[in-house]
Amino acid sequence: MTKLSVNINKIATIRNARGGSIPDVVKFAIDCEKFGAQGITVHPRPDERHIRYSDVDALRPVIKTEFNIEGNPLKEFKELVLKIRPTQVTLVPDAHDAITSNAGWNTVKHLAFLTDIVEEFQHAGIRTSIFVDADEEMVKYAAKTGTDRIELYTEPYASTYPINKEKAIAPFIKAAKLAHKLGLGINAGHDLSLENLKYFHENIPFLDEVSIGHALISDALYLGIEETIIKYKECLI
Repeated sequence: MTKLSVNINKIATIRNARGGSIPDVVKFAIDCEKFGAQGITVHPRPDERHIRYSDVDALRPVIKTEFNIEGNPLKEFKELVLKIRPTQVTLVPDAHDAITSNAGWNTVKHLAFLTDIVEEFQHAGIRTSIFVDADEEMVKYAAKTGTDRIELYTEPYASTYPINKEKAIAPFIKAAKLAHKLGLGINAGHDLSLENLKYFHENIPFLDEVSIGHALISDALYLGIEETIIKYKECLI
């Protein structure tokens, strides 16, 4: 079964907009697990505009499922990950001022850099995943780094899905099949939602995990977090 990891960045965004500690990021993560989430994802950025490095410290002792930390492997991020030692680290090439992640790695251009980073994290016992576009060349070179998994960047799928879902899913099927052939685990994330998740899951073979934040938290405003997690997991059966 494909696992659901809940990205809780948006909870921190709401908290930071007002200051203080409401909503409580740690309690929210605990509740997500209690309601069936099989992982918690955070994506700390250098400006700490949502998840703070201190949040990551506070979360580590209480996460009972899988803890996934995403981010650009700059010096401070690397130090944080090596200190926390999460279940998984997902390497994302986002600029420091990016509103959200908007592209996967050019694994050809950054092959040597990514290979060194992957080796360092794996040596510490941390599963590694590289954020990539649904491009077979990028997948092939991701495998050359020695990474454990890739995470397919699914915004192009989500944006095309309402217009032509067959066209939207086609490059992701090819990328996933190649990744599996090369021995890589397959994660996916970005703009997956209750509208498009089920079709994605039905058509992408060997999908290990999806990481979902913005749409899931938005749905929870109407449905409540427990019901929302149940509905997302139903898409992954």
